[in-house]
Amino acid sequence: MKICIYGAGSVGCYIGGRLQAAGSDVCYIGRERIGKEMRQHGLQLSSYRNERWQVPPTAIHFSSEAIAAAAADLILVTVKSAATPTAAAELAGILKPSAIVISFQNGLGNSDVLRASLPQHTVLEGMVPFNVIAYGPGALHQGSQGELEVKTSPGLQAFIQDFSNAGLPLIQHADMLPVQWAKLLFNLNNAINALSNRPLKEELSQRVYRHCLALAQAEALALLAQAGMQPAKLTPLPATWIPAFLRLPDALFERLGSKMLAIDPLARSSMSDDLAAGRITEIDWINGEVVRLAERLGQQAPVNAHLCKLIRAAEQSAQRPSWSGDDLLTELADAKRRGGATH
Repeated sequence: MKICIYGAGSVGCYIGGRLQAAGSDVCYIGRERIGKEMRQHGLQLSSYRNERWQVPPTAIHFSSEAIAAAAADLILVTVKSAATPTAAAELAGILKPSAIVISFQNGLGNSDVLRASLPQHTVLEGMVPFNVIAYGPGALHQGSQGELEVKTSPGLQAFIQDFSNAGLPLIQHADMLPVQWAKLLFNLNNAINALSNRPLKEELSQRVYRHCLALAQAEALALLAQAGMQPAKLTPLPATWIPAFLRLPDALFERLGSKMLAIDPLARSSMSDDLAAGRITEIDWINGEVVRLAERLGQQAPVNAHLCKLIRAAEQSAQRPSWSGDDLLTELADAKRRGGATH
């Protein structure tokens, strides 16, 4: 069974590399710049648990053309959310009738976009909970813990062993929307981390930044409750308890938080990496989802809307912002007051 990574960036190459290192047949589709690096250097993969894997350059099968997915039995779509319509259009008409597609992307609606262009195929929602750091040509590091989550489908049974052998077991769910919202609640920190311009562990070790995240999460949770949606439990704590947990004093948070989520000291959010590279971020598919939920409910989401505004300004700025926790918290608290939020 052949597996194709469509959107061979950091996350896609890491998952594909782990699968390939465990013996799976994997091909990659992405930008030629990345293909050139992989053909020259192969893949050197590592994790926060000091595990290491390698895929030699001679084993790399890379193409910049979507037609390379024509022979695949499973396609993992890992492009940025803005590129999903392009991915859907390129894959339409070239896939095998039996091919299964998993959207391992941020946001909530990418699988719907893919499904609209691939109506004859099984398209599944997926979720990647961990952070991947690119620290050199072909060198990728998993900086935080978590397991791959995916919507249940009988067709996945043919691939369960591949992921298990790679140490990336697929956790299946009948309904992925609560899981996606739970992941999105954590991803609300991406904007805060990007604006702080600090590694994740350093940022989250400071109560004032965590308070910023608590504001964004509490706002989203209030809207989800109004919509009748209960996020899945991805940590030992229910999602509704996490804002209060984030507000704990630093020493207590560090002692309890280390048991909940292991984070590499150098890990940063993908949004922070995008700002550093001068790329447009996925803010509209993360904090923007909360703003759209509020609009559907006839409400406002001033904290998340303001984070969207700050990130868009950072995208256009010639100089990378580095917000202090105090300044950012003041900014978000003011936005909350102006918006009349009650949570």
